[in-house]
Amino acid sequence: MDVPFSSNSINLPAADPSNFPSETSQGVSDTRVVQLDTSIEKERLAAEVIQRAWISWRNRNLFKLLKHAARAAEHCVTYQILRLVSPLEAELIRDPSMQCKIRFRFAGTEFPPFIVFKIFHRTGGYGNKYISGKRALNPSSEAAADACRLMGYRVYYDQMIRDEVQHLKHKITDIIDVATMKDYMQYISYLDETPAYLGGRDNHWRKLSLEKVPRTMIMYDILNYAESGKLSSQLKKELSFLLCLPHNEEVRRRQLLVITQSRHPVTPSSIISCQSSPLPTSSRGSVRRSHRVLQKIAKMKRTYGQRREKEQQEQNTAYCTSESHVTEDNGKFTSQTEDMKDKAFLSDEEWEQEAEKLYTWSQELTLEETGIFSP
Repeated sequence: MDVPFSSNSINLPAADPSNFPSETSQGVSDTRVVQLDTSIEKERLAAEVIQRAWISWRNRNLFKLLKHAARAAEHCVTYQILRLVSPLEAELIRDPSMQCKIRFRFAGTEFPPFIVFKIFHRTGGYGNKYISGKRALNPSSEAAADACRLMGYRVYYDQMIRDEVQHLKHKITDIIDVATMKDYMQYISYLDETPAYLGGRDNHWRKLSLEKVPRTMIMYDILNYAESGKLSSQLKKELSFLLCLPHNEEVRRRQLLVITQSRHPVTPSSIISCQSSPLPTSSRGSVRRSHRVLQKIAKMKRTYGQRREKEQQEQNTAYCTSESHVTEDNGKFTSQTEDMKDKAFLSDEEWEQEAEKLYTWSQELTLEETGIFSP
């Protein structure tokens, strides 16, 4: 018998809300996670913005310092720097007839840049002439044949191969290759960058290294800061003044003077105080030691003088005995010494003649004469 189903007749237990996940609490936790991620992302972006701003500020200040250093090197301490790089080229600046100018520029593919310099010669419209054997000796002249004979075929051919390689690489290596103004500027640049042994001027842009800057100047601290990132104590003191904007020419001149002045100038008061101060115990000890050293030197001189006198006496005795021996057998002794001198002091030409005779004699030999028989 079928019993009709009725919901009222069955007592079901009530559902516990704690056993089911709450959609409201899960949504709140997701919102908090999203907010936390958003705040972390904002902090990261803010840190990146601050970092970029600080790096930009630091790079701008470094570029200002490098610009001051390049300007000071070009206008104030050109001779001092070039004297450390090349003493012979430094004399060109002091020669008023040459009218040479040193220019400093920035170069490099990364920051911070490095300073380069180059020597320019102002001719006043008259031009100058570089003496080069590559342009002076024509290939069809007798001078080229004489150069080939003096240099040797191998060296001469090597030079011809170098010239051909340079022409294939740079295209414009001679005045006959110039057709336009662009070609002429390329030819002038090629002459400046090419070494002298290849027919160029060897006057290219050279890097100003830290070793070629006087250590007594703040310019050295600036270049050292650009390379290592370390600020010296003297540069820290003058940093605010060097980074300020020069409103007039006087401020600019003072900035250049600060960069080029000595780091630790010696004042007369310090010299007077050093002279008036009493000697310490270490200096007194050095005076005693110097007295002992003087006594030792005097003793060594006396010993050396006695030894030298003894050697001189032995040499005089040997000379007297050899002179008596020469008087007894003069003819035989002189003939032997002359033969020894002739054998010992052969000139280079005689050696070459002997070598040529030996080579000619060896070429005339046959296998039968040498005792070697072919199979």
